[in-house]
Amino acid sequence: MSDDPPSGGRTGRLLSDGFALRYRLEGDGEGPPLLVVGSAIYHPRTFSQALRRRRRLAFIDHRGFAGIERPLAVQDAALERVVGDIERMRLHLGLARVDILGHSGNGYLALEYARRFPAHVGHVVAVATSPDFSPAHLAAQERRWQETVAPERKRIDAEQMAALARDLAAQPDQGFIALCIRMRARSWFDPRYDPAPLWRGVRVNMPVIDRLWGETFRDLDMHALLREVRAPILLALGRCDYLSAPASAWDAYRADARRLTVRHFERSAHSPQMEEPALFDQALLEHLQG
Repeated sequence: MSDDPPSGGRTGRLLSDGFALRYRLEGDGEGPPLLVVGSAIYHPRTFSQALRRRRRLAFIDHRGFAGIERPLAVQDAALERVVGDIERMRLHLGLARVDILGHSGNGYLALEYARRFPAHVGHVVAVATSPDFSPAHLAAQERRWQETVAPERKRIDAEQMAALARDLAAQPDQGFIALCIRMRARSWFDPRYDPAPLWRGVRVNMPVIDRLWGETFRDLDMHALLREVRAPILLALGRCDYLSAPASAWDAYRADARRLTVRHFERSAHSPQMEEPALFDQALLEHLQG
């Protein structure tokens, strides 16, 4: 596992409605570029070097991870504005047609972009993404944790939650990152893995994150979204992902998708692209080439 993206590549920023959206272009493979939406700092650290030899990758910020040159407004976190930034970034980078990937909650942004801009999307990938963040799916996630997880993993989680309370008291504005770091027993196959280096240098706009994760993704109509996405979809899920709803939660939505492929990774939790890179890359490339 590498904590930093490789040297080289093309980097820059796109100013969109006051947000400084970073991008990082890497890789020299053939085919349409793979647009990875999320954080242009965090996400390059989680994908393999081997994948960069097979595909061109464009890592881009969305507003939740971008710098802002003015006070935030309520409408800044509206889904149509966040997805509109992705389209502006595609145009800025001169990309005619892309495949698009979103990890965790960013999977919803990848799907929504494919729905709104079908002419520019070949394939969609959602990694470690739940059907939504509704109370029902959050309850199913917690029930699986309580009923199936070994005591040692739970003990590590309890220790980390105690540390999280201290983190939040010391730096309340860094709550999202602190939570991601301290939830290691729920989000990594190795419950002792420390993901803090992955978050080094990452900026978070909490009002945007709170609106997207707390409201937009909670109220998402996944049935309607899947019915309107024309591109083939790959859903990549880790067997030991305790941050997401159980994989069975997707059963009720499978019939809505025109072309859906589901891949499970046995020794992964919330980041199969990093925890089982060879198997993940194989499944990803098969999907993109198919």
